[in-house]
Amino acid sequence: MTRITHQGSGIALLLLGPCAAAGAAAPDHFPSRPIRFVTAAVGGGNDFSARIIAQGLAVNLGQQVIVDNRGGSHIPQLTVSKATPDGYTILVQNNTVWVAPLLEKVAYDHFRELVPITLTARTPNILAAHPSLPATSVKDLIAAAKAAPGEINYASGVVGSSNFIAAELFKAMAGVNLTRIGYKGSGPALIDVMAGQVKLIFSTTTSTWIHVKSGKLKALAITSAEPSPLAPGLPTIAASGVPGYSAEAIYAVWAPARTPRPILALLNREIVKVLTAPQVRERFFGAGAEVVASTPQALAAEIRSETERLDRVFRNAGIRVNR
Repeated sequence: MTRITHQGSGIALLLLGPCAAAGAAAPDHFPSRPIRFVTAAVGGGNDFSARIIAQGLAVNLGQQVIVDNRGGSHIPQLTVSKATPDGYTILVQNNTVWVAPLLEKVAYDHFRELVPITLTARTPNILAAHPSLPATSVKDLIAAAKAAPGEINYASGVVGSSNFIAAELFKAMAGVNLTRIGYKGSGPALIDVMAGQVKLIFSTTTSTWIHVKSGKLKALAITSAEPSPLAPGLPTIAASGVPGYSAEAIYAVWAPARTPRPILALLNREIVKVLTAPQVRERFFGAGAEVVASTPQALAAEIRSETERLDRVFRNAGIRVNR
């Protein structure tokens, strides 16, 4: 049911850093003490991913894996980027790692100070509308938006959030002018859309699908590149009039740059083993995510591709927080 990939891709040495060497063996003593997973505040996809992987990795390695929740803007990635590169401090975070530097100045350089270990999961959004909106498809929505520029509004989380990026990509690639109504959280945004105060929203499958089934919302499409079992029968935006469109929250694992290659190889192998276990795949699926276990090279290529794509969109739209 979940999507699992093990594909690699060439990438610049700068981005890969000290990537895991095939066939390398980790030191016999590693790990000899607890490993620390640094992630965002308790609750949400980052915390969920870190705890699921930590549980399995502790069993595989026979060593405790502690989840260290760090609230505040960019604190997890900053903490790991400055940590000793010995394999005992690991970052479990989503694509804010590479999105944040496109929007504002940050105190870390993820290209130079972090090294990829593996992709872990993807969480798509559903493009949903209040039933009063006449559009029943993405093509209808685009036509209506072009006929009345700026008159159709949408609810969005904070700048840089997954649904914010999904909306900005849609506006740019579909060539439409929609009016953003900003919210601090997805909960209030979803409530206002269901009440009809706002017409559109990009929202996670777990938050949205239940309201689609009840008739409080109507789903137009899903933001993943391919149809997803998370929303059976729902077409993609890419196949509904916006070719090439995709926007998902992407979760991954990093270590500090200069972490020894044998240790990176061991961590990649054991984390992938955790992710590909059927019970783990099902737990991610139940939380609205599709597992993606990858090579370090595949994660590095994803970062490079997404950075280039999003930077173009943000620059063209004039989107910056504090830069």
